[in-house]
Formats: sequence, structure tokens, C-alpha cells
Amino acid sequence: MLKPVFGALIFAIALAAGGQRDRPAARDWPYYGGDQAGTKYSPLTDVNASNVARLTVAWEWAARENVLAEFGTRPGEFQTTPLMIDNVLYFSTPYNRVVALNADTGAERWSFDPRAYEDGQPPNGSGFVHRGVAAWYDSAAGGALRIFINSRYRLICLDAATGRPVDSFGTRGVTDLSQGLVWEINKRHYTNTSPPVVYKDLVILGNGVGDRLAYKNDPPGDVRAFSARTGKQVWTFHTIPQPGEFGNDTWQNDSWAYTGHTNVWAPMTLDEARGLVYLPVTTPSNDFYGGRRPGSGLFGESIVCLDANTGKRKWHYQLVHHGLWDYDNPSPPSLVTIHVDGRTIDAVVQLTKQGFAFVFDRVTGAPVWPIEERPVPPSDVDGEHAWPTQPFPTKPPAFTEQGVTLDDAFDATPELKAAAQKELQKYRIGPVFTPPSAKGTVQRPGLIGGANWGGAAFDAQSGVLFFKTTNEANIARVGAPDRSSANPRASEVDADLTRVGDTSATFMDGLPLLKPPFGHLVAVDLNRGAIKWRVPFGDTPSLRRHPALAGVALPASLGVAGAPGVLATAGGLVFAGGGDLALHAVDAATGAERWHANLRRTHGTPMTYRSGGRQFIVIATGGGEDASLVAFAIPRDTDR
Repeated sequence: MLKPVFGALIFAIALAAGGQRDRPAARDWPYYGGDQAGTKYSPLTDVNASNVARLTVAWEWAARENVLAEFGTRPGEFQTTPLMIDNVLYFSTPYNRVVALNADTGAERWSFDPRAYEDGQPPNGSGFVHRGVAAWYDSAAGGALRIFINSRYRLICLDAATGRPVDSFGTRGVTDLSQGLVWEINKRHYTNTSPPVVYKDLVILGNGVGDRLAYKNDPPGDVRAFSARTGKQVWTFHTIPQPGEFGNDTWQNDSWAYTGHTNVWAPMTLDEARGLVYLPVTTPSNDFYGGRRPGSGLFGESIVCLDANTGKRKWHYQLVHHGLWDYDNPSPPSLVTIHVDGRTIDAVVQLTKQGFAFVFDRVTGAPVWPIEERPVPPSDVDGEHAWPTQPFPTKPPAFTEQGVTLDDAFDATPELKAAAQKELQKYRIGPVFTPPSAKGTVQRPGLIGGANWGGAAFDAQSGVLFFKTTNEANIARVGAPDRSSANPRASEVDADLTRVGDTSATFMDGLPLLKPPFGHLVAVDLNRGAIKWRVPFGDTPSLRRHPALAGVALPASLGVAGAPGVLATAGGLVFAGGGDLALHAVDAATGAERWHANLRRTHGTPMTYRSGGRQFIVIATGGGEDASLVAFAIPRDTDR
């Protein structure tokens, strides 16, 4: 017979076990993209089509970041996607603070401020933004959890328990990323907005460079790995190949020696089992004129697969030759397994600004479907030699509108269509890849795509890839830069020609030159290489208020331009904010809306987790002094 104390203990354990059976187990979101493959998919089904209408705000956390006049800085859009590990959320704010919250209540546990604003406003077009952090367990420190943020030119390692820098990493928790590049840089011109990738004990990251910077030896796009324990640099991959490296001959007139950018500012993804990391490389400097960098320019605007242990190139594919359109590869490559013509393929999908989904065997780099080199229009700018062909995938088809004709003019009324067509005739128009021009080219997709940094979510059960797109044109005009003493940024541009003037493709005080919708949600069946559905997404209320449209019947959804991505769940739902003034849940099978909640403008990609027995969906909203993280959940019975 058991002694009373042991009997009571067993009874208590049994009660606890019963309670746990009644409360579903926690489910983490340990990586920026949900997993290292960047699928942004959750197997949770607690929230589904039958109950999604019951979602309500569970808690909200306000960033409370302000303009700092003494440093000349202002916080930008709140674009973060948190991690959730062991019932704690970890994320970055616009000012690059790292914050830890209780996942059940949103109560703040700690906050670390790297004081990134002390270096002034970043020179990139997005200003002060940051999209997330990375986590790693240090086995040499008893399995302590570390949090990494790449804040501008610093890589910082924090103790997840306290939020304090880890003294054994770098110099008191900080490694200077401006050191060890292929040439010396102005560190204030070096930025980071996307989280790093951690493989084994290596922290792998690229960098961002503002498009407006265009001078010889502006910051290069070297991708590097650092020891997660010591902060020491372990390997480097030169995105602009140096002498003796593969691809150096694609940079004519020794342009490899001084051309910068060609960086990886978007998130990378990782095939952890194979030790392969995938880089979405962007445009060389400068974005709109390549007269100083003749040649195709590897690895500009390429997808590159590296050995994550060594940084050695395994394969690459250039998706834009001699880029002139700011068609950065903006999205984290999605690692997927698909079934095509009886074959099971471990693939990688690169979404692009120009509106294509390129699909490759992720091990060999072979295209899953043929990619054709097709002729594209030549440049009419003196000194420019646009590449005569560009790659076009045969499957899937383009997922957004491409190029411009007079029939694309804004057509809310016949009179407005005629006025828009008259305005379009002032510019150069034509198919996708029509180069920038001195009089201005109406470029579509525009500077944010197509697709952008939000990337895609993938449901492995259905083989469907989901993502948000933008259908918005821009004016790509090139001219001589302003080098006068009246321009305080004259020293940041040393180029023959660069982008000049307003890029907005508008007329009549803000009407868009091209007709809506301006954004879509898209589902692509990757097993067939076909678009499954494509629906207008979001709205543009400011356009509805334009005086010229008073009394005009407009579509129910004008669509909305925006870069953030989507979340897919096993509950048969896709969640998206995508720059709209709401968070939406749509049916994964059809794209039909099942629920939405009005919010400030949504600038983050949503994520989900289970904590305290229920599923939460979290999204970053607002910006500047109005930024907040909002968590939705179905109320508990006791909350009624």
C-alpha cells in the first residue's frame, strides 16, 4: 500500500495530466518564416472556417517610438514578424529595439535598445524599419537561448532570458559588420532590415544599401557567416565576383572593382538537412543606369545557392540580366516539395518584382519548367547597353499585370480614361523590361513589384503557394544627378545618370494613370504550374475621396499596394494584411473572404502560435508613433 504522501502526489499528477489533455499543447513559431524553409505555414487548426468569425483582439502592445529631433530620425512602418518560443514572443521594432512579450497576455518582459538612431536616419527608401530577429540555442552555455538582431552595421547577440548583450560574443555582445568587407565603407550607408539565418553555429546575413546611393565603392553586398558564439567572421561570398572567382568576366571594364549594392536585403532561407542556403540577390549600383557596369553582371538579380558550411557556390540562376528596373529579388525563396508529372521534386521558388515565379530543383538548380530567353526592348539612353534578352518562365504564368498599353489607362469614366491616355502618351510605354528613358518610362510592375519582401506561404498538403501582389506603375526617368552645393546629398551620388523626378505614375492631382485593382491575393498550384485563383485584395480609401471621382461608381475592392506577406494554416485559411487597413482571413480553396478586422494599416506579415490552450494570430500595424502589435484569438468560454 502506498504511503499517503505518494498517493496524494500520484493523484495530483493525474489531475495535472487530465488538465493538460483538456488544454492543447503549445505550438511555437521559432523562425521568421515559421520554419527555415520559409513556408509561413502552420499545422494549427484551432481557428478554421467554422469559427474564424469569432476572432477578436486578445491583446495589443504599443511600440511608443517617436521622432528624435536631436538625431534627425523618425521611426518608419512597423514591419516585424515575431518569433514565439516557449511562450515568449521576440521581435524587432522600427528603431531596431528587441522586445520580449508574454505570448498569452502581451505583457512586456524586457526590451533592448541598440540606439541605432544615434547614427541618424538610414539612407534606404523605407527609413527606419526592421522585420525580425533570429534565435539559437547555445549548447556550450547549457542550452541558453540567444537572440540575434542585425541592426544597421552591427550584429548583436542577446541573452533571451534577460535581454542583455552576451559578453562572450564580439565586443561586449556586438560585432561590427562594416569590417571585413571587400572594401572599406561609410558605415552609415550600410543597413539591415531582414533577420539573419542561423545554421548550426553560424549566423548568416546580407545587408541593405539605399537605392539613392550611387557612387564608386558604395557598400558591397557580401554575404557572410559569423560564429554564433564568438562573433568572428567565418566565411564570405562575394556577390560581385572578384578576380579569379566565377562570374568576374561578366563585369566588363573592371566594373567589379567599384560597383556596390548587389546585396541580399530580403530574408534568406535554408535547407537545414542538406546544409544549403538560398540568396535572393538584388540589383547592382546604380539601379536605373548601367553605363558604368557593362555586361550581364553576375550575381546581380540572381538566385544563388550556397553551401551553408563554407559559403561556396553550389548553383545560381540570373533572373534579370544587367538590371535597369530596380527589380531586386525581393522575396525569401520558398523551399517546397511538389509533384510534377509523376516526379517528386524538392524545389525552390523565387517570386520576383517583375511578376514571375521561377521554380528550380533546389539541389541541382535545374528549372522545373523551361525558362526562355526572349527579346526585350532596347534602351534609348546614350551610353546604356540594355541586355537584348531576359528570362521568361514557361510555367507558372505571370501572376500580375506586366507592361503598359493605352488600354490600361485609368477608366473610371470615359472622360478620365481619355485624360489618362493623353498623359500616358507623354511617356515611353511598352512591354515588361522596357528600359528607363530620359522622358520617363511607365514601368509596370513598379518599384515594389509584383511580389516583394513578404514572399509566399506554402501548403504542402495541397501543393499551393499563396502570396500578396501589387499592381502599381511607376515612372522610371533618368537624368544627370544634382551635384550642386544646394543638394545636401550631392556626395552620395557620383553617376553619369540616375533616376530623377517623381516616380508616381499619376495625373490630375493624384489619380493613378492605370486602372485598378492595385493589389491581389494569388494562389498558384505548383504541382501543375498554374494559377488556382487570383482575387482583388484590400482597398485604397484615399482614391475614393478624390474630387474627380465624386459620384462615380467604383469597384467594391480597388485593391491595395503593399509588400507584406501572408500566413497559411491547416485550418483551411490564409491570413493577410498586405498593406490594407484590415487583417483578412480568406478561404484557401477559393480566395473568398471569411472574416476581417479593421486596423491601422497592416505593415507586417502575420504569424500564429498556440499558447495557453488557444491559437493566436499576430500582426504588426501602423508606424511611427502609431505602431502596435495586435494579437487575435477566439475568446475562452470564461471570457464571455
